[in-house]
Amino acid sequence: MRPKIKAILAIILVVVLMISLFVGIHVNDQIGDRYTEAVSQRKFANIAYYNKSLNEFISPEKLIMAKERTTGGDPGFLRFFKRSPYAPKTELPIINLERSDFSESPGDFAVYWFGHSTALMELDGHRILMDPVFENAGPLPGITKRFGNPPAQREDLPKIDVLIITHDHYDHLEANTIKYFAPMDMKFIVPLGVGARLVSWGVSEDKIIELGWHESYKFGSTEVTACPGVHYSGRSNKDRNKTLWASYVIKGAQKSVFWSGDTGYSNHFKEIGAKYGPFDVAFVEIDAWNNGWPNTHLFPNQVIKVVEDVSAKLLFPIHLGTFDLALHPWKESIQTVSELADKSQIDIITPVMGQKIIPGTTRTTRWWQQIVD
Repeated sequence: MRPKIKAILAIILVVVLMISLFVGIHVNDQIGDRYTEAVSQRKFANIAYYNKSLNEFISPEKLIMAKERTTGGDPGFLRFFKRSPYAPKTELPIINLERSDFSESPGDFAVYWFGHSTALMELDGHRILMDPVFENAGPLPGITKRFGNPPAQREDLPKIDVLIITHDHYDHLEANTIKYFAPMDMKFIVPLGVGARLVSWGVSEDKIIELGWHESYKFGSTEVTACPGVHYSGRSNKDRNKTLWASYVIKGAQKSVFWSGDTGYSNHFKEIGAKYGPFDVAFVEIDAWNNGWPNTHLFPNQVIKVVEDVSAKLLFPIHLGTFDLALHPWKESIQTVSELADKSQIDIITPVMGQKIIPGTTRTTRWWQQIVD
């Protein structure tokens, strides 16, 4: 082999190795740390829904995976690297927000939905940021791309008092967003084990409140209680269920809301309704269902059951309009759920992303019906 060719190949090899090293470092950073097995066992060994021998948290119901029953295409991981055929062909309507669009002082009860499961809630004069994700939902820029830009960037938001995470999947926990908020004067409420991720991204331990199911944290007149869900956790192929996942009950002085998190349907909703209900609003995930994973997410008819089980006056659908996670048309879920809600005489809130909503007062539209794909 000629010396010149050898030199070129050597340069190519070095470049490939450097790129691989950079990608590896970046992905590891996006995954975040987790507690060692020894620390986990010390912290969680006496918890009924923690399996000490496996060092894993346990779902109230065993998750069913049936690849042969998957509808809508190949469920493999490679689908997240390309534009989904089920994504909208045009941009979805949004109301763009800047910091000046938010009131100087938060109100008693209002909500801004930013897409998927990201929302800013005002309750009893506090601002609560739920599952903030403003970029794509993966450890690399090209994985699980958004349908479009969010109505606001994290830099546009007003002062946040409390940030709440339901679980550590990439479409709910974003490393860059946590890094942005890490130095700020606020609290971070997360399920058990997720605190280690946040610490690795710069959040000091004294700002983190880790909650197990049915544990609570109170600030001012607002109390946040973590509750069960039928789901799983993990940010790599080596850390499945090493951290907990949760739904939340958020009670203020006058208003009470339920936040479903990601979950399949089970009796835990009736138990939550009996113990903590009734609720003024139920924020319920409506998308990502599929016959291939029939109890990991809620099917449209189950969404209606959840509202009834927890005794909620209003349904506010979340977990839609941003990512294709389930191999079906992007507006199928919201259309079906809204029709079922009408039949069941359940009042449903369907805002445009970025719209300020005062639940029970603000009127919303069936905006997705105006979009032709």
